Amino acid sequence: MPTAHVNGIAIEFETSGDPADPPLLMVMGLGGQLIAWPQAFVEALAARGFFVIRYDNRDVGLSTKFDGTPDFGALFTGDGSSASYRIEDMADDASALLAHVGIEAAHVMGVSMGGMITQALVINHPERVLTACSIMSTTGDRAVGAPTAEAATALLRPPATSRDGAVAASVEGSKVISSPGFPFDAEMMTRRAETAYDRNFCPEGTARQLAAILASPDRTEGLRRVEVPFLVIHGEADPLVTVSGGKATAAAVPGSKLILIPGMGHDLPEGLWDQIIDAVVANTELAAV
Repeated sequence: MPTAHVNGIAIEFETSGDPADPPLLMVMGLGGQLIAWPQAFVEALAARGFFVIRYDNRDVGLSTKFDGTPDFGALFTGDGSSASYRIEDMADDASALLAHVGIEAAHVMGVSMGGMITQALVINHPERVLTACSIMSTTGDRAVGAPTAEAATALLRPPATSRDGAVAASVEGSKVISSPGFPFDAEMMTRRAETAYDRNFCPEGTARQLAAILASPDRTEGLRRVEVPFLVIHGEADPLVTVSGGKATAAAVPGSKLILIPGMGHDLPEGLWDQIIDAVVANTELAAV
């Protein structure tokens, strides 16, 4: 995989599809490496005519790791001084990565924290974004999108100290936030967790990313200035970023399209891929209108 040296850090990335096709930047969520995007999902997007770019955010995968231990007690009360960076810095990484690849502007799709990064990218670097899609995400307004107690407990559990423990915790956490309207494949999720652990295991980086989320400002007012076609997709059964987060995102962006999906939680079940890809394609087609 190639590495981009941008913003004083290294960003690991991968491309799929024909470079002559319209570029689609895919931004992963909290603690997720670029391999968290299912390969078949990426290939399906490339088959629909996109040059797909996915990457490891800072502090996960093979990208640069930072220092610092967040003070979550302070962060949950609004003191963000212990955060090593903000969502806006991660959006700067995305912008710089596109420049490194030689792309002036791209369609951008992000899930969860990746949706937050997508929002910050279109606010702070509008020239880089042709269209945007924010999936299972929220605006940064703490009054919306709050997790259920069970999902919050799964998110904040102590990090595992062994490979087996990390894999088991990953599968258990994935099940807690999975889509109740679709089958949960524990065997497949175990394989994914094992692959992710073997590629890179850095719970400290995930903690710093969570700190970035908590320390970043509400993006609502910035979203009111967005002018590109903007799609919001959210599961009605999402326990980690509850559906009010998606509704608030769509309400903030003028002319946005909101798709609420019954039975969808905080994941991308294969049974929804066609619906999601069709919606993304339709949104990107608006860029030429």
